[in-house]
Amino acid sequence: MANFKNITEFLDFFKDEQTCKAYLEQQRWGGTPACPHCGVVNPYRTNRGFKCREKSCGKKFSVTVGTVYENSKIGLRTWFAAIYLCTSSKKGISSLQAARQLGVTQKTAWFILHRVREMLKDKAPAMLKNEVQIDETYVGGKETNKHLSKRRKTEDGKLATGRSDTKTPVIGLFEKGGKVVTFVVDSANRRTAEKIIETNIEKGSTMVTDAFAMYNRVGKKYNHVIINHSNGIYVDANKFTTNNIENFWSILKRGIIGIYHSVSPHHLHRYCTEFTGRYNSRGISDSDRFNESLRNCDGRLKYQDLIK
Repeated sequence: MANFKNITEFLDFFKDEQTCKAYLEQQRWGGTPACPHCGVVNPYRTNRGFKCREKSCGKKFSVTVGTVYENSKIGLRTWFAAIYLCTSSKKGISSLQAARQLGVTQKTAWFILHRVREMLKDKAPAMLKNEVQIDETYVGGKETNKHLSKRRKTEDGKLATGRSDTKTPVIGLFEKGGKVVTFVVDSANRRTAEKIIETNIEKGSTMVTDAFAMYNRVGKKYNHVIINHSNGIYVDANKFTTNNIENFWSILKRGIIGIYHSVSPHHLHRYCTEFTGRYNSRGISDSDRFNESLRNCDGRLKYQDLIK
């Protein structure tokens, strides 16, 4: 397994397509190729890839079939560079910057980065337990900064002013000493919060929130600790706090404002996936995070499905 400390060492190691393909085969299959169509292992090796030895299948395939790279006209060396840039940059990389560095168009870089975000997704999430911090935030620009003709309106026809009217809410859960998960929702209300909390946090756990009333009813099913920020309390006598989830929000918002500048509500969940993926792997090196992303490459994301 390669171990590189910077982009120079990275590009020196992945010097050609053959090296990239062999490395991907090792990371995806661990030295035991398997047919992506039927799952049979040890297929025949051909000049262009493999052929399944199962008579009822017999299909030909390569290491990219069934992955985010399938049918891509971009070489694996460019793909690997994009993955490394995205996963090693704490606040991400914009499609314009990636396009310049990779030598592709902005549209191609945008599509590549969205597929890299799919590789950062936790495809087998576990229930959170013990101590879990819960908080909500709102993402988006201020409606008052828009031209009057483009201002959103509320249901009664008035111009939107409050953040709940103009921004997209995101609910976050942070397991102390563990990981953070985020949920982009239509509205941050009691019913939505209860569904998310009961689905993702084990019963008997301690949930730590601020004094927002929407957590009160579901809090009766857990050991609910309230940190009342309006009273100037941010860490209580028992060391409970919501500072960790709030620190994650600061990283997310600084990345969106400073790197991406604007994110549509339609794709916001993908950017949240990117930031949670990097945050949850903050304890490992850039090369290990890159390798984990390669192993999590199964599943296609077609362009038409992305933009619809």
